[in-house]
Amino acid sequence: MTTRIDARFAELAKEGRAAFVTFLMAGDPDPITSLDIIKALPKAGADIIEIGMPFTDPMADGPAIQAAGLRALKAGMTLTKTLEMVRGFRKDDNATPLVLMGYYNPIYIYGVDRFLVDAKTAGVDGLIIVDLPPEEDAELCLPALTSSRSACRSQIRWRTGRRSRRRACAR
Repeated sequence: MTTRIDARFAELAKEGRAAFVTFLMAGDPDPITSLDIIKALPKAGADIIEIGMPFTDPMADGPAIQAAGLRALKAGMTLTKTLEMVRGFRKDDNATPLVLMGYYNPIYIYGVDRFLVDAKTAGVDGLIIVDLPPEEDAELCLPALTSSRSACRSQIRWRTGRRSRRRACAR
């Protein structure tokens, strides 16, 4: 089964160009405007859209993303509403890959198995979980790959140990 991400990268390879990947925090400045912006991104040339999942303690984010997350939370954004936003996008666009980016804690509280089912049903194509190192792939990444065919990537940072980098890159 070819995923939307695989299909998009195959198209890009045929065109001989790199992907234009955009990022938007779900719910910033408010849920309705955020969905309108996400729906407009493919028409503006976005190949893949990363959607941030707002979180109260964004330790790995810079000031701009922290501020966007706080605005989204103040506007009432939740993980459930983020998945609803994905569903709303999928009503009009079934081709553009959507990748959720954020932290593990909201997913853990939501329930990993429930999240994976709901994310797949909503139309999520991949996950970037910034605070889940490769050594903890069994928590979310392996179940995601097994149960829903979602792409799942751990962040590999400069302070990630050599052994961990080798393990992550081998996958």
